[in-house]
Amino acid sequence: MNNGRVFGDISKRNIKIIIEYDGSGYSGWQRLGKTAADAVDKAVNKPSIQTVLEDSLSRLLDEDIKLIGSGRTDASVHALGQVSNFYSYTKLSLKEVLIGTNRLLPEDIAILDIEEVDLDFHSRYSAKAKTYEYRIYMGETQSVFLRKYTYHEPNVLNIENMKKAASFLVGTHDFKGFSTNRKDCKSTVRTIEDIYFHVNGNVLSIGITGNGFLYNMVRIIIGTLIEIGEGSRGADDMLDILSSKDRQKAGFTVSGHGLFLYQVRYE
Repeated sequence: MNNGRVFGDISKRNIKIIIEYDGSGYSGWQRLGKTAADAVDKAVNKPSIQTVLEDSLSRLLDEDIKLIGSGRTDASVHALGQVSNFYSYTKLSLKEVLIGTNRLLPEDIAILDIEEVDLDFHSRYSAKAKTYEYRIYMGETQSVFLRKYTYHEPNVLNIENMKKAASFLVGTHDFKGFSTNRKDCKSTVRTIEDIYFHVNGNVLSIGITGNGFLYNMVRIIIGTLIEIGEGSRGADDMLDILSSKDRQKAGFTVSGHGLFLYQVRYE
């Protein structure tokens, strides 16, 4: 339970939520500044996930709620386990917050779980690892029902070669070659704990667990693995890309709609 300070007879609470969403109709997780948000809404008519959640929570709790997300997801990217926290002085029970907010949310966003945590918990900075999963539909014709949630690959993939190439990425490396060119001087060193492959019917799921990810890192890794699976690259090319730190040597950036934020792990 919370270790909050008391203001009068109302304690400040830090509430953690786990969220599931279909990102198809949204501009991404992050709420933009008012001017930028207005411009985006006019251009693409797509709000952010954060905007919709904050507006629903603020309406229910009658407070100005600001969410702290575990990380950003881009336009069309989905989440099975996005984590966020917010501060509130509400006297409502956690169950009332969960049920009340879900009633206000659209059908493509839902709060799955809720708990009260210490005031110093931070969804992003307290996270130890994240798992992203990318789903590929293998077959000559894309599934009508999975088209918004899988990348279509009509060619036969050599999954064993993809696994071999992926094994070179496990560990601590400089992943600059797998990120959109950065203009800042921040470190591009990250640790990948595990990469798994799972086939269910025509769907190949590739999961990547790491302590952090650079911008577009997962999508560039997946694009490179697909090219290796198709045979246009060899598995050992992955080592060359790592050592070169050159984005131009890596594969293409796959589309966002096959990507899921699968899980965020804490202590």
